[in-house]
Amino acid sequence: MGLALYAGYEPDRDPESLRERYTYPESDFVTVDGLDVHYRDVGPTDPEAPTLVCCHGVFASLHTWEGWTDELSDAVRVVSLDLPGFGLTGPHPEGHNGIQETVDFLAAFLDAVGIERASLAGSSRGGEIAWRFAVDYPDRVDRLVLIGAAGYPREETQWLRRVRDLGPLSWPLRYFTPRTLTWLAIREVYGDPARIAPETVTRYHELFLRAGNRDAITSLDIQTGKRSADVPRVDAPTLVLWGSDDVVVPPQHGERFAREIPDAELVVYDGLGHIPMEEDPTRTAADVRAFLLEGSN
Repeated sequence: MGLALYAGYEPDRDPESLRERYTYPESDFVTVDGLDVHYRDVGPTDPEAPTLVCCHGVFASLHTWEGWTDELSDAVRVVSLDLPGFGLTGPHPEGHNGIQETVDFLAAFLDAVGIERASLAGSSRGGEIAWRFAVDYPDRVDRLVLIGAAGYPREETQWLRRVRDLGPLSWPLRYFTPRTLTWLAIREVYGDPARIAPETVTRYHELFLRAGNRDAITSLDIQTGKRSADVPRVDAPTLVLWGSDDVVVPPQHGERFAREIPDAELVVYDGLGHIPMEEDPTRTAADVRAFLLEGSN
């Protein structure tokens, strides 16, 4: 047993060495609420071009939007960021990584990079952040794209809640995080595991191990549905994207978003999982391009 634990032991990764490996040529950092926030800003500088700000989900980073950035940035300014507790940004110094705290953090980030108004895209937990932002800051949102978004109550108990409920007994899971565990987590969110590249697993794994990220993630409040009554208050045209094989947030939740948001359209992708924008960026970005450029005509 001791040898097995030792074999799975993973020390924290140094943030500076990770920066060297996982920044893009367009990467930049801006200080927001005491955090050195990693973000990427790619696309046209024409003020008439639409701007899309992208919010990732749990375990992810701005890299999950790489395909969309490649597909859209000829006509759309695509801004993605590592949210507090994730990626190269790392944990908030005061532990402020709750959903509502992150909604307000997003407003401060937009102020810091000079974006007064934009369209928002959000995946999973980032989807809940995006639609709550649209409710709380309606004058700052042009259009909304929700991908496998959280926000409605879910009956199943998520493994993060199990970890949190272990209290002090959860400490081994902060260090016993072998690459195999990362592979299994990614396989859960892809409809077709054959699409998972080895370098994708390596990136997820190393960024999860960034100093402070494991503590931040295992302490997340992951309860959803606290503000689900506010969904009909979204007052922006909304595109709801879902994978037919999403086993994290069921497609029925996508149907409910499309039903309760007054101006919403639902697209379901056959064979894709919880993060369709990463699994098949070409297919999904085509619908987003049409949605955003229609809004700029």
